[in-house]
Amino acid sequence: MVIKKRKTGQSLMQILNQNSLKIILGVVATSSFAIAFGQEKIQRLVSLPSSSNSACLDQFYRDIPPYLAKESLKKNTYPLCFNGFNVMYSGVSKTPLWVAEALTPQRLSQKIPREDSFHEETGVKAEHRATLSDYKASGYDRGHMAPNADMPNKAAQFDSFSLANMVPQAPKNNQQVWRELEEATRAIVTKQKQDVYLVTGPVYSAKKLKMIGKGVIVPTATYKAIYIPKTGAAGVYYADNTLKDTAPKVQVISICALEDLTGINIFPQLTEDQKRNTYNLPLTATAVKANKQITYSHWDAESQCAEEVGTDQLTALQKQFKSSSVNPSSSTQAASGENKNSTPTIAPNTQDAIVKQLIEGLLQYILQLLK
Repeated sequence: MVIKKRKTGQSLMQILNQNSLKIILGVVATSSFAIAFGQEKIQRLVSLPSSSNSACLDQFYRDIPPYLAKESLKKNTYPLCFNGFNVMYSGVSKTPLWVAEALTPQRLSQKIPREDSFHEETGVKAEHRATLSDYKASGYDRGHMAPNADMPNKAAQFDSFSLANMVPQAPKNNQQVWRELEEATRAIVTKQKQDVYLVTGPVYSAKKLKMIGKGVIVPTATYKAIYIPKTGAAGVYYADNTLKDTAPKVQVISICALEDLTGINIFPQLTEDQKRNTYNLPLTATAVKANKQITYSHWDAESQCAEEVGTDQLTALQKQFKSSSVNPSSSTQAASGENKNSTPTIAPNTQDAIVKQLIEGLLQYILQLLK
């Protein structure tokens, strides 16, 4: 019995001596393994938002927003970054000055059934905010600038019903003319498989402007500027908004002509020549042909293009959008059940599953080292 004990003790010591180095290396290696394994699993299960909100700039061509060249337009403005579109909102007109979105074939392949959810934008101060009561019995529609049908998911759809994305639009304009132009724009993307950058908004050109509610200014016209990088096609849909009982006739004008009217540098990335080139933009979806590119119309030699914007000014504007909250509306957060400013949490059952997989992986790894 004594001899057997000595033999057993010696064999254990030998095993320990032989494997001590492996065990030490195993502990070090498995620690690294645990970290890597854990991170991989967590990343698969939880998608963390970007801290810089750089994705907000994706809605702009080459990441550059439109620039308010007219100084008076800058009063009480709010750069707002939503899901699927961006807004430069004015607390003076209580409407957007412009709304930007980037449409791609992939984005429009997502078909989201419409669910109306018109709401006031709590990301804007109360005194600058359009309200639902402003539009009630006004005789004007709550006209989307970034349309619901452009939205790729439920969160973006909800955001599109923010009043920060609306202007008072004459019913015949909104329900007929504007709807057809929005359909035509989407058809360019889906039929011709092209990315399209849009800037949409109101024009305030009359000496005396009409208001509804408590200070929401009615635009004299609405515009949708288009740029297609693949072909260079550019132009602007321009529709009168003063005719309440008659559908307005749509004009296609140059980007320079629009800049002259609005005091906004719509596409600071483009050269003056590109902005003066005007194409025959289709007025309906049926006018868009898959194998026929949009044809050239004319070069605008008369309009006054917006002045070039300095790099420092554009960089500062980009930073404003990068620092603005995605889904600034607290009502958006409430609808999605999330606090956009908080760190995402992992459910307890998910945590347990991750820990279990970590332990099993570690044990298997140690056993392999000891063989």
